[in-house]
Amino acid sequence: MDHHAITDVATVYMAAWNEPDETRRQALLAQCWSDDGVYVDPNVALAGRDALARHIAKVQASRPGARLEFMSGIDVHHTVLRFLWRLVRSDGSCGDISIDFGEVGADGRLAKIIGFFGAAPPR
Repeated sequence: MDHHAITDVATVYMAAWNEPDETRRQALLAQCWSDDGVYVDPNVALAGRDALARHIAKVQASRPGARLEFMSGIDVHHTVLRFLWRLVRSDGSCGDISIDFGEVGADGRLAKIIGFFGAAPPR
C-alpha cells in the first residue's frame, strides 16, 4: 500500500470522528476501519467497527459541537502511520495536541489506532 492511499485512509478516519450523522459516520468507517480493528486510548480499549462507532458517538455527545483537526501531516512508513491532532471545542478554544499511531491491515483499512492525549511526559 502506498503513502497516498494510507494518507487517504487516515483522512477518512478523521472525517468519521467529525461526522455527527450516524449513517454517514458508519459509511466513512466502512471505508477506513477494518471489521475487527482495534482502538486504544487512555480511556478505552475496543475492537470492531460498531464498537468504534458507538465510542465516537459517545465522545461527540460529551462535547457537543467539538471537532478534531490535524495538527501535522500524516507520517507513513511501510503500513504504519502517525499524526498529531487536537480537539477544537464549539467555542473555538483548543484542547491539548495529541498523537495517534496506527497500522493499516491487508484490506487497506486501519487495523489499529493507539492514541495518546497531550504532550509526552517530562523526563
